[in-house]
Amino acid sequence: MARPNRSLPSRSAPTDMAPVRRMMVIAQDPGRRDAEGLIVMAAIEVPAERLAPGPRGYRVHVVDYEPASGRYAGAHRVPERLPKSWIDGQPHIARSPAFRAANVYALVMKTLARFEYALGRRVGWGFDSHQIHVAPRGVPDANAYYSRRDQGLVFGWFVGQDGQVIDTCLSHDIVVHETTHALIDGLRERYMDPSSPDQAAFHEGFADVIALLSVLSQKELVARLLDSSKTFSKGQIAKSALSESALHTSALLGLAEEMGRELDPARGSALRRSVAIREGRSWRSDPEYDEPHFRGEILVAAILKTFVKVWRERISKLGEVQPGRVSLERVAEDGAEAADYLATMLIRSLDYMPPVHVEFEDVLSAMLTADQEIRPDDSKYHFRLHLLRGFRAFGIEPAPGTAEETGTWTPAPSGLRLDRVHLESLRTDEDEVFRFVWENRAELKLHEEAYTKVISVRPCMRMGSDGFFLRETVAEYFQLLRLEAQELRGFGIHPPAEMPHDTEVRLYGGGTLVFDEFGRLKFHVSKEVLARATQSQRLEYLWRYGHFGKGGSFVGRLSTMHRMRALGTHRHSLERW
Repeated sequence: MARPNRSLPSRSAPTDMAPVRRMMVIAQDPGRRDAEGLIVMAAIEVPAERLAPGPRGYRVHVVDYEPASGRYAGAHRVPERLPKSWIDGQPHIARSPAFRAANVYALVMKTLARFEYALGRRVGWGFDSHQIHVAPRGVPDANAYYSRRDQGLVFGWFVGQDGQVIDTCLSHDIVVHETTHALIDGLRERYMDPSSPDQAAFHEGFADVIALLSVLSQKELVARLLDSSKTFSKGQIAKSALSESALHTSALLGLAEEMGRELDPARGSALRRSVAIREGRSWRSDPEYDEPHFRGEILVAAILKTFVKVWRERISKLGEVQPGRVSLERVAEDGAEAADYLATMLIRSLDYMPPVHVEFEDVLSAMLTADQEIRPDDSKYHFRLHLLRGFRAFGIEPAPGTAEETGTWTPAPSGLRLDRVHLESLRTDEDEVFRFVWENRAELKLHEEAYTKVISVRPCMRMGSDGFFLRETVAEYFQLLRLEAQELRGFGIHPPAEMPHDTEVRLYGGGTLVFDEFGRLKFHVSKEVLARATQSQRLEYLWRYGHFGKGGSFVGRLSTMHRMRALGTHRHSLERW
């Protein structure tokens, strides 16, 4: 009698899933058309997964619901074979709910994957859920924002001057900008706390830069935007069209072009064009730059002017294909590579920033340190040299406590106790890191009486330019002191003159600890809870702009700040924290 076939089921992974899914997205915004009137599209790769309708994946859930009208457009599927209209960029796709859902899903996932690649680990959201909700038409307003409370990204829509509906979820820049807000919140949760003007501005400036670099890293789009009447023939571009001033004013360096054009017809350009800001230090004494978006443009200007200088340096080394002309493909390739490099450097710098009270000086030193750690040889782009010069042009020097020549963070203090710490636990366990912190509290200059908590421990692995892996563990701790205003002077901290003596004041401090693969502390990037100058300036700023009237963070203010900035409203002196 024949035996029944009882072979064991295969243990191998399913073979129907490729590591990435290729999707088509709008490269910049629907208003950017080619010579045939088609929307300029871009092919991007996102991590492949078994999507549920929505689309809904393991990190992103698109919910196509309009609260204002109560309309639910349905749970959309991403087709296995993309329609030809999506590939070509037929204008009618901008009116398709299914395309809008797929477009925003792809850009959010691509941005998340970009962060995880740069940081060498998974990145969580800043709320208690694995999935972020994304509403392509969440508000009938010329606005878009991230909301920690709603655990999601909300994109607005509005009717433009020609009667056509403008969807912010179709703007590449805006989707990446808002996703970046959510990712920063997951990586540095205390950056939502009321602090210095630089900290609120950092959220906006960082998100702007990542959004612009996301566009600039698309080689085909860069070539298309550069290709104009200035080209002599197909595939060539005049070197005279590639000066720094020409690149500054090109379509490449504007943010949210279609939305900006609709909101401000007199300007007729991008919503923000930070690269056009003149260099100098005058912004520090200008009250206009206390508003987060305006102040964030200083950070954007310093970084993007650096990008242009690096790109120009690469262009100058290209051989001419005809007198005065160079290969358009090579120009676009160098620009896209430099943008991708800079985006990676900027994202990695988050691991080298203090967990509280971040200032532009800290951003500069963190970028320089992050790059030096993974790429000691800076000879290809000279990005670190150009960054130092670019920030200094705006009066921004490396942070105190950095190496004089390089601007990088100095090594952690020697003589720290490690004999009572377990290495394996130190890489993942918050209690073990707290034990290290407590054992070395004097050397790390912690205040013993402050409430102290380790808020994250993140092992990471990044590949260097030499092909070897850099393994580090990045941990954050947070300190809090509650005092009355009348007690502050005893610590050398000056409260605002008008502040009542019995006002409760919360002083924040903390540090980022970067351990090497052997458990030794490499860097300690900290803001002391009783730092006199820092805390005095912070309290003065918060008192002036109403924080002590209500208290709280600016989590709920992101949508308001975006709307006011988009409409050109200058009422920040009346805002409440």
